[in-house]
Amino acid sequence: MVTEQDVANFRRLLEQGFSQGDLSVVDEIVSPMSVEHQRGQKPGIEGVKDTIRTLRGWFSDFHLTIEDLVVDGDKIWSRNVGRGINTGSVMGHPPTGKAIRVDVFDVARFEGGKLVEHWGVPDQLGLMLQLGALPRPQPAPVH
Repeated sequence: MVTEQDVANFRRLLEQGFSQGDLSVVDEIVSPMSVEHQRGQKPGIEGVKDTIRTLRGWFSDFHLTIEDLVVDGDKIWSRNVGRGINTGSVMGHPPTGKAIRVDVFDVARFEGGKLVEHWGVPDQLGLMLQLGALPRPQPAPVH
């Protein structure tokens, strides 16, 4: 079962790690054997650190805000909003200087006070549309 300390650690990981770029918090909270279910992300402590570095490289002043958080059994579920200014190349696309807002859903499982498993679903399509990396879909003509 999730403890109050697990919830506090989850919040610290997002607030200090992702929003402030403090990688030392990752060493404290993430298990070296943690499993990552988000496509393309590496497992373990170094995987989380790589994700933080990548996001903060793509977006200056990157900030992740927890909007909703629910505990169910051994999992923490959260709806978050990521914000920042695109000042770095994203997936091969040059920086745009645009402000972005991306919804992210996370599920985290803790054991013994450590994050041992994570599922993340960021709105990557919305991000690419905001950056102009993909054309905006046009409505179908009405017949």
